[in-house]
Amino acid sequence: MSQATEILGATRVPQTRLVGAVCAAHFVSHYYIIILAPLLPFVRADYGVSYTAIGLAITVFNIVSAVLQTPAGFLVDWLGARLLLVGGLLIGAAAFIVVGLTSSYWVLIAMFALAGVGNTVYHPADYALLSHHVSNERLGQAFSVHTFSGMLGSAVAPASLLMMQSLWGWRGAFIGAGVLGLAIAAVLLMVREGAPLKPATPHGKAKDGTAWKLLLSPPILLNLLFFVLLAMMSGGLYNYSVVALGALYATPLTTANAALTGHLLLSALGVLAGGLLVVRTTRHGTVAALGLAIMALFVALIGEFDLGPVLLIAAMTAAGFFSGVIMPSRDMIVRAVTPAGSFGKVFGFVTTGFNIGGIIAPLVFGAIMDHGSPRLVFLLVAAFSLVAIATVAVGQTRRAD
Repeated sequence: MSQATEILGATRVPQTRLVGAVCAAHFVSHYYIIILAPLLPFVRADYGVSYTAIGLAITVFNIVSAVLQTPAGFLVDWLGARLLLVGGLLIGAAAFIVVGLTSSYWVLIAMFALAGVGNTVYHPADYALLSHHVSNERLGQAFSVHTFSGMLGSAVAPASLLMMQSLWGWRGAFIGAGVLGLAIAAVLLMVREGAPLKPATPHGKAKDGTAWKLLLSPPILLNLLFFVLLAMMSGGLYNYSVVALGALYATPLTTANAALTGHLLLSALGVLAGGLLVVRTTRHGTVAALGLAIMALFVALIGEFDLGPVLLIAAMTAAGFFSGVIMPSRDMIVRAVTPAGSFGKVFGFVTTGFNIGGIIAPLVFGAIMDHGSPRLVFLLVAAFSLVAIATVAVGQTRRAD
């Protein structure tokens, strides 16, 4: 919290409130991404359908987000970020309130598709607002607090949703989540945006052909690949490390889950540490490469050796810390190759990699486990880390324009 206070205190009061509201919106976006996971058994039992049928909601959400996030980035640069961010919050909130008020499975699927539309604005709008309203000296730390707020939303979601479910049922939990989005949208509406510290240049008014030439330039495409690889790495560890450890070393479920919890917790703390680091160096590619290399080393050790409970938890925790450290540098790398006035479309485009990786990772790692190769889960995550280093090294060699 002291880091967040330091960042916000460095800007004028209107910008301080705006950055806080943007981080709150990012908290909600991650809260909504997690919303179905803790409530899934209750939703499935109520509708009497299979896990695959309920999983269709998540698939639809990710596909809609992947397809529409880049167009949302164009709208951010064209129409402005704050009102579109408010719109995204309202769309997501309305979708989940409708889920809570109805009893149709197909309405559930349709509303998750609608929530996917709302989800498209968060990354392009958030990064555009931060890039325009935070000084260059504090931007890296602002990015780190922004990322941390999203992780906090993911961490808070399961317990709070289950608490609401115990009080009002799973539909009440969906309505409560919707009310949260409405509240943050109201806060963002009341915040005065003020004059940007770094106004957009005519680049922001580029014709569509020029804009797509920018997005398809090698530096931007390499950053897209970077985000896909990061999503593949987290998808492998978050969703399959527990079962892979059980299959590989007969690791007890409690130990494997403790290791994963340590990984997630230290990843969040690593983001804040990375925020302190990015303001002390301009070598963001070097920071990212070192963090990825150290993470790859720890994950490969887990895959190759039965470390025992203590060392396993330590290795997973260390890997989580360094995966978090690289995130502020990751955002600064993207910004470094983005022309002024194109933050919305570029961040919207490259962060589509999260959705692409989120769609591909379950297919790849699920097939690995189905074929009885749990060791390959860890070795492939380590390999993706090393490939990501190459994208960082090449992607920073020139600026997109």
